[in-house]
Amino acid sequence: MSFAKRWIAFQTLLVKEIRRILRIWPQTLLPPVITMSLYFVIFGKMIGSRVGEMGGVPYMQFIVPGLIMMAIITNSYSNVVSSFFSAKFHSSIEELLVSPISKHAILMGYVSGGVFRGLAIGVIVSIVALFFTKLGIEHIFVTIFTVLGTSILFSLGGFINAVFARSFDDISIIPSFVLTPLTYLGGVFYSMENLPPIWQNISLLNPIVYMVNSFRFGILGYSDVNVWYSMAAIFAFCVIFYIIAYRLINDGSKIRL
Repeated sequence: MSFAKRWIAFQTLLVKEIRRILRIWPQTLLPPVITMSLYFVIFGKMIGSRVGEMGGVPYMQFIVPGLIMMAIITNSYSNVVSSFFSAKFHSSIEELLVSPISKHAILMGYVSGGVFRGLAIGVIVSIVALFFTKLGIEHIFVTIFTVLGTSILFSLGGFINAVFARSFDDISIIPSFVLTPLTYLGGVFYSMENLPPIWQNISLLNPIVYMVNSFRFGILGYSDVNVWYSMAAIFAFCVIFYIIAYRLINDGSKIRL
């Protein structure tokens, strides 16, 4: 298949995903904004006024990058896992698999849809955050790389989950029992410096710690971990997840229910 045909196939899938997101915006865009606003009010205003500063900045400012990253992670993941599994459940994905469309185009179409939703939510949450505190960008390259890399990574994770899922219950297991605990323990609401040494070492095993801190460094210039190691890890995991996802869709055996 020529590049032009691959591009048309990818563009078609991406437009379909974007239209789906915008068509059901009360389900895809509104709930995360309400949830994050509650976090800003409860943790930032009420609790933050008692905490004072963390990492050398007001507590509200400290948690904003983590909350934005949390919104990007959950929405990038959930968009792809729900969209692809729905296509799989209704057997419409089989039409794509038997068509001459490149498997790379199919994969990137769904992943780009997840990235679009993740970035859209990230932008909206950032705008909401401006009503509560001041925001800036200290390191724009780190910020852009971390946001894009994290969104791509969890979109690929959602795709892999959707491939292995056999029911709608299966697509909620990972977000409920893996993503949510890792995110809350990923340094969103606290600095690792406040933890005892043993828990600091345990926290280093949590991959979301690196993503949250890398993004926080891009916004505030503060991080608990080495930012360059974090960015290298994000890139490496994106490559690994892409290879796994492509092999799964190319094989096709686990896609049919």
